[in-house]
Amino acid sequence: MLKRINGEDDMTGAEIPIRDADFPLPFVSGLEYNAPARGPWNIVHTGMLVPESHQVFACAQGCLRGVILTAAEMLEMGRMSWISVDKNDFFDGSLERNIVDGTAEIIRKLPKKPRALLLFISCVHLFAGCDFDAILDELRAMFPDIDFIDCYMNPTMRKSGLTPDQLMRRQLYAPFQPCPADPKTVNLIGNDRPTDGSSELVQLIRNAGWELRDITLCKDYEDYMHMAKSSLEITYLPTAKASGDALEKRLGRKHLYLPLSYDFDEIGRNLNIMADALGTAAPDWSDAKQNAVRVLEQAKEVVGDTPVEIDYTATPRPVGLAALLAEHGFRVTRVYTDAMIEEERPAFERLRTLAPDLLLTATVHAKMRFAGKGVHEHGDVLAIGQKAAYFSGTKHFVNIVSGGGMYGFDGVARLAKRMVEAATHEQDTELVIQHKGLGCRSCL
Repeated sequence: MLKRINGEDDMTGAEIPIRDADFPLPFVSGLEYNAPARGPWNIVHTGMLVPESHQVFACAQGCLRGVILTAAEMLEMGRMSWISVDKNDFFDGSLERNIVDGTAEIIRKLPKKPRALLLFISCVHLFAGCDFDAILDELRAMFPDIDFIDCYMNPTMRKSGLTPDQLMRRQLYAPFQPCPADPKTVNLIGNDRPTDGSSELVQLIRNAGWELRDITLCKDYEDYMHMAKSSLEITYLPTAKASGDALEKRLGRKHLYLPLSYDFDEIGRNLNIMADALGTAAPDWSDAKQNAVRVLEQAKEVVGDTPVEIDYTATPRPVGLAALLAEHGFRVTRVYTDAMIEEERPAFERLRTLAPDLLLTATVHAKMRFAGKGVHEHGDVLAIGQKAAYFSGTKHFVNIVSGGGMYGFDGVARLAKRMVEAATHEQDTELVIQHKGLGCRSCL
């Protein structure tokens, strides 16, 4: 006879008050659950940012299902092909040969040759010691007019080394080779959506007379390759830092990591560093800061004492955002995150004093299977992020991933306005969060 050992009301191990939590890992790793909030991008979405490119996935059929569905939902099946790996490939020595021959056949059958081909191998190839370099060398000799980009679908690396997301963002710029730099040109690297033009970061670049380049703004492959000539690389997402570091090493360009932040002092320091790199005087940021505070206060009047819940997919700094909101009177009750990056430590320590009862809640803990769709009554909640919306069951949520392109004091103000909009308008949560890759076109 089966007996339930974990009731729906027992969330021990899946949530903890921040006053009692360990940094940076508040939860024990184990059996994992994946909530059906699908807005964050995966490696297929990210690879599609390379214009005039084609993707080929070589992997087992079970893995292929997910990547093919992603391309289908994006209405981009014309840019996706695959090579199915069979168990016999590991026994008869044909592993590398099948990838070379399969990729070559795909290219020859395409109606138009791609400018770049992103070739993905999977974890089974790495386990088997696949010679990926030999595969790429042969394909490059066969098709010298195509840039081949080595890519990896390797979920076994999610918790050591570069994650698949970090690695994919780095490989986005793999075709860039050393070349003379264009003066007064700057790249924003590793983003999957444009940074708001009203942000102080973009305004600094434009007001200094520099040209801004970003893969999200490229119209064709020529635009994309012009990014290799930019003289300065900027990243602000933690998942993009490795991209900037790789370009600095390979191209000899200066890379500045100016992390997305909700701490006003850190925002000011980052913008001053940017101004110095552009060779321009840093403006006085006091007006921008005061405007952010004013908009936060206006948002607080609308939101009132409604509990605010935040998740890590909305922003890489959910604890920092929680600290900012708590400092401005918002009733932040829960942050959904399975781990915290080192950049969050100061905000974590502040929150332990500001809101010691705030709950840190896992998203992948097995018990979260019983927490979705508001199973645990949270009451009227304002959520920031899709996972927070799903777990709380609210219809009032800010639908963003990875910071939503908002940066600086302007980004804080824009987020506060989005909170007001979310507080005053309901959304169909179940309908909205089923769309895969927020910001991509979708057939759903």
